[in-house]
Amino acid sequence: MAVAVQELSKEKIREIIAKRAAQEFKDGDVVTLGIGLPTAVADYVPEGINVTFQSENGLLGVGKSQKGDNIDKSIINAGGGFVEAKIGSSFYDSQMAFTMMRGGHIDATVLGALQVDEEGSLASWLIPGKFVPGMGGSMDLVVGAKKVIVAMEHTSKGQIKIVKKCNLPLTAYREVNLIITERCVFHVTENGLVMTDINPMFTIDDIKASVTADFTVSSDLCHMEI
Repeated sequence: MAVAVQELSKEKIREIIAKRAAQEFKDGDVVTLGIGLPTAVADYVPEGINVTFQSENGLLGVGKSQKGDNIDKSIINAGGGFVEAKIGSSFYDSQMAFTMMRGGHIDATVLGALQVDEEGSLASWLIPGKFVPGMGGSMDLVVGAKKVIVAMEHTSKGQIKIVKKCNLPLTAYREVNLIITERCVFHVTENGLVMTDINPMFTIDDIKASVTADFTVSSDLCHMEI
């Protein structure tokens, strides 16, 4: 029997998504993480995989989140969270950070979204009826990275986020490669969305009922770690 998403705490949802996203990296990758949930991905990189994380506020070599009382409050990520600086890390200004992002030097980026559609288009910056200061660095990240991973909650206050066609202003057109939520994983292909992973707490029918995008199911469908 499928379990309602409300039975997953925010912390558990964040953990499931971040763990799955961290499995996408290869040894030696340079990865930029967006603000919010994606920043947690740095805490779940598998042992033996060396990934260099860049923060768009100017830190190459972001380590795990700093916790507890004995932390260095001068080292933060783009979302303002306290993080470690790994041995060999470097600090620079935003101009250099965006040069790296726009210049094709980032192997992968992980960021959130308000909507993603079945063509891999992304809307991530304009919330209807609310003031927002702009899209920040997301446009640069999405078009500059070699691989674009959207890591987000499956729905938002009951609103479907994986849609047939985005109806919010786009951040980028057909740039997303992978969609990871707490319920499933979709690969974006030339033939549409393919579901490759599913949370065993949900069924394929549950997924169909919680997206408006069309998708197919991989013959090698596997269970997500929860």
